[in-house]
Amino acid sequence: MVLVPGGTATIGSTQWYAEERPVREVAVDELWFDVHPVTNAEFARFVAETGHVTVAETAPDPADFPGADPALLVPGSQVFTPTPGPVSLADWTQWWRWQPGASWRTPQGPGSSWEDVADHPVVHVAWGDAAAYARWAGKELPTEAEWEHAARGGLVGRSFGWTAEWADELWPDGAVLANTWHGPFPWRSEDPDGHDRTSPVGSYPANGYGLHDMIGNTWEWTRTRWQPSHAGPDQDVSPCCGGSLRLGESDRMVSKGGSHLCSPEYCQRYRPGARQGNGANDSTSHLGFRCVRRGRGDE
Repeated sequence: MVLVPGGTATIGSTQWYAEERPVREVAVDELWFDVHPVTNAEFARFVAETGHVTVAETAPDPADFPGADPALLVPGSQVFTPTPGPVSLADWTQWWRWQPGASWRTPQGPGSSWEDVADHPVVHVAWGDAAAYARWAGKELPTEAEWEHAARGGLVGRSFGWTAEWADELWPDGAVLANTWHGPFPWRSEDPDGHDRTSPVGSYPANGYGLHDMIGNTWEWTRTRWQPSHAGPDQDVSPCCGGSLRLGESDRMVSKGGSHLCSPEYCQRYRPGARQGNGANDSTSHLGFRCVRRGRGDE
């Protein structure tokens, strides 16, 4: 873990998407952050010790999905699938498929294995799965403000978290500093590093605080409830003190950081200020998490 200094953090942006507004200043404490997202190997140790069963490995409750086709109410998750050619970017269902049997164990569905990508971020984890891992590890999930403060790496008001010289360019001088989408989305990946999906953690340079993969690779859960802007008060959920690890189907939580699917022509959310809301019980092949721990000095 890396100790990220506290202080006054500036979150949000007025230059990009509406949900990132308004820009706010918030106080954050110093905090130990995982250097990289939780990997498949790390999550496997948690499951081996606790017997935890993820949401994706559990059949949905028919009461939560009235009128749904019973054949679809089976364990599974959403998996990104490139299209055969160009498509309208207005319909995300063309490149996402509900895959029965997909879970953290089988990231692309039956026949795939987490062991083939042991050092990649774990995916297909719902919010409660991430919170359960954090509790087991003696940690917790960061708030949105804490996550964004850490992702900025000490830079304020800049689009990216690289260095002060490059902080407003996605690919400064052609340098690839994060795992994002290259090529025409969503049908042809032209990633120069050969990462068509997730990449091993730490494959790209750390930010100013020594944190890897805060941008791209996978989105990351926070413990902040989703609101459509920064205008309202923060609503943080802490499962560390008796709170529930399983939220309802209507609950939405903030995720941060963008993923390997973020593209200049489709989703420019590969920035510290970007945010999106995910259903707490949703899982996908591009959503993971990292943990934090509160403490001081060299604890």
